[in-house]
Amino acid sequence: MDAAVASCKRSFPAWADTSVLSRQQVLLRYQQLIKENLKEIARLITLEQGKTLADAEGDVFRGLQVVEHACSVTSLLLGETMPSITKDMDLYSYRLPLGVCAGIAPFNFPAMIPLWMFPMAMVCGNTFLMKPSERVPGATMLLAKLLQDSGAPDGTLNIIHGQHEAVNFICDHPDIKAISFVGSNQAGEYIFERGSRHGKRVQANMGAKNHGVVMPDANKENTLNQLVGAAFGAAGQRCMALSTAILVGEAKKWLPELVERAKNLRVNAGDQPGADLGPLITPQAKERVCNLIDSGTKEGASILLDGRNIKVKGYENGNFVGPTIISNVKVGVNVPIPVPLPMFSFTGSRSSFRGDTNFYGKQGIQFYTQLKTITSQWKEEDATLSSPAVVMPTMGR
Repeated sequence: MDAAVASCKRSFPAWADTSVLSRQQVLLRYQQLIKENLKEIARLITLEQGKTLADAEGDVFRGLQVVEHACSVTSLLLGETMPSITKDMDLYSYRLPLGVCAGIAPFNFPAMIPLWMFPMAMVCGNTFLMKPSERVPGATMLLAKLLQDSGAPDGTLNIIHGQHEAVNFICDHPDIKAISFVGSNQAGEYIFERGSRHGKRVQANMGAKNHGVVMPDANKENTLNQLVGAAFGAAGQRCMALSTAILVGEAKKWLPELVERAKNLRVNAGDQPGADLGPLITPQAKERVCNLIDSGTKEGASILLDGRNIKVKGYENGNFVGPTIISNVKVGVNVPIPVPLPMFSFTGSRSSFRGDTNFYGKQGIQFYTQLKTITSQWKEEDATLSSPAVVMPTMGR
């Protein structure tokens, strides 16, 4: 791991001195290679993570959108200037890269979330150390190879693998200036506190709680389809997955139809034709979900659709939990899967985000750069003072 950081550090001066247009050209070639290899990246995601091939392709495509947004970095990196702010003096500011940055990604989006991180950091002139989830490293490794094929110099992106030791290494290493993290609340809080304690910038997107409110004048067919898709896509393994729906007034009568649509979803291995949702990531994840369902019944809720005992032919010992709907519970309000497009930053509030600056968009550029302001003075005439001026200089006097 030390060697990986050392490689990033050695590569940083030359990469930072590369023109913005040259870095942009690398990203332009990169987005084309991702398009050409999209199905292979998706295949690796399905193989390791379990989500359906169609969902895995969506995973790659959403990451690709951030890469394409990074290609517009020339306009996002524009500085500011004010000539002749006073006699013989100009002021201007511009953005500089930080140095070596690092990213720690979760298992649920093996392509999209790494692509939130290193393309934005690198197009700003930083080098990057990426740690994918130890459960799903394949897609990140292929994405790194494609970046190298795009013309990124050796050492500008390095990949490390591991669990707690690798996380602590990133939080503690003095040459790493910023950390991007997406994952659980517990891990995010830990990384934010430990990384900040060592003087690093940290942005940590963590878990969320997402609610949908269905009003009685909503379009019935569209609403039911949106609820089912938002709740059960990727087997619910999305931080923005809809976990709660509040049906208001007349909409309460739609509940039996909601159950029927969920019941018709096809649960299978992700690479099987027609599969709507695949397995959970680990046996421990399946156990946790089943325990949550159990706790609902103990607290007086009613199970309208129970997916705990589902069996998939050929994968009888797989980590499958089918769609499950529980009624007679208590709640709160949001929109299903409101992940923003790359020109808008991905924001969070309260305990779903730690840090000052969010992912991608203008906020992403600000996170991966530091502002430098220059004050320059050009005297038109020779100095006439007989001694140095030691009092505070002021303008307009």
